Amino acid sequence: MITGELKSKVDGLWEIFWTGGLTNPLDVIEQITYLMFIRDLDDLDNTHSKESIMLGIPFKSIFDGEYKIGNGTVEGKQFKWSYFRDLPAEKMFETVQYGVFPFIKQIHDNKDSAYSKYMGDAIFKIPTPQKFSQIVDALDELYESMDGLNEKDVRGDIYEYLLSKLSTAGTNGQFRTPRHIIRMMVELMDPKADETICDPACGTAGFLVAASDYLKENRSKEIFFDKDRKDHFNRSMFTGYDMDRTMLRIGAMNMMVHGVEDPHIEYKDSLSEQNEDAEKYSLVLANPPFKGSLDDDIVSPSLLSQVKTKKTELLFLALFIRILRVGGRCAAIVPDGVLFGSSKAHKSLRMALVEDNRLEAVISMPSGVFKPYAGVSTAIIIFTKTGHGGTDNVWFYDMQADGFSLDDKRSAIEDNDIPDIIARFRNLEGEKDRKRTDKSFLVPKDEIAGNDYDLSINKYKQTVYQEESYPPSSEIVKEMRRLAEELSEELKKLEEMLQ
Repeated sequence: MITGELKSKVDGLWEIFWTGGLTNPLDVIEQITYLMFIRDLDDLDNTHSKESIMLGIPFKSIFDGEYKIGNGTVEGKQFKWSYFRDLPAEKMFETVQYGVFPFIKQIHDNKDSAYSKYMGDAIFKIPTPQKFSQIVDALDELYESMDGLNEKDVRGDIYEYLLSKLSTAGTNGQFRTPRHIIRMMVELMDPKADETICDPACGTAGFLVAASDYLKENRSKEIFFDKDRKDHFNRSMFTGYDMDRTMLRIGAMNMMVHGVEDPHIEYKDSLSEQNEDAEKYSLVLANPPFKGSLDDDIVSPSLLSQVKTKKTELLFLALFIRILRVGGRCAAIVPDGVLFGSSKAHKSLRMALVEDNRLEAVISMPSGVFKPYAGVSTAIIIFTKTGHGGTDNVWFYDMQADGFSLDDKRSAIEDNDIPDIIARFRNLEGEKDRKRTDKSFLVPKDEIAGNDYDLSINKYKQTVYQEESYPPSSEIVKEMRRLAEELSEELKKLEEMLQ
């Protein structure tokens, strides 16, 4: 969540695009993302160059060589942000339009990669050299502010704030998942070095980026000191599907900037027959679209055979079960209705989670978590696919605070249950003796089955009511008379003063 000076700089950058005639929010976000990517390429290249000198290993810059612009050729170093930003406006505009943009389209060796697919139709849309010069200066100022904050998640916060400007955000269930909630889910799942991770509704790849960051922070030696695992990390660990090419393009760039060379990010309707994935992934992290309804004829028959419904939130849960291999785990955000819905589809899906797999946790989140996009109440469901049961107890947690106010402003506050959630989930043995009046507790499978597999925390949580004691009515009347007499005396004194 960005505030203050950083928010003001992003707004100022947006205003330059707006006054320049680029009024479609998606176009603005695309162009800003391209330019951030171009600037990041320069920074990453410089970092790798310094690392190679320190380690004494060879280094080949992506900017080495000569490239064509029009009828002539130029050195690749002219495509570096730090070089062209100092050129006169007209020359800078020409260099980026006719040199840098074609360059970034062919920068990736693998022409079948997600990056190549979704950068192939990238278009430079900034209208004039003067506007472009203003945008470059504004972006440099924004980066200075980001560097001054020294926070690793600030880039993601910038993306999230930009996406919040989309007029479509919050409709059709397509609101953005807050990064701290994504990070919490990743930490709860604690990905390993050999995972195959999928988000079938990936958007800008927030979950995949967070998982890659977590692995780099916690499993770097296991991954990067092993050639096969490093190759797996860069090429086959991460898979994301979406039906919005703009989101896919931003997601591909987002992953590449975060150090994943060739993520498998693809245009695909995850719920249709187009998606044939089955028993393929070891970990699913997702916040699928809510409140959508699909026609039977476009939904995969294999999903309808598991749960006969048109509701996307139920179909996605059925999909998660299908695409996970045995032993695979899932952490997914679902609307509260999934937990207690009374339809046959709702009950059968919950029954499948409890009886056919191992349902581990239900974390109830406050309704303000997704503001200002939506006020929907949600929960995080965590389960392991077994195919033969295994649920003994289900862990429930009643999250009441996530470190931000639960209004539209979402200002930072001290109250935050997230560290407690992670600590308790990692020590479920210590949860056995907790009472139902606590924030978290375990509920036996048989009790859940006896309640129609209802998974809402209010079904099992006990509330302690404190008895209020009041004085006798005679004492209350006596006190009121005394106060009335005092008031009468004060009024008399006031009247005497006025006379």
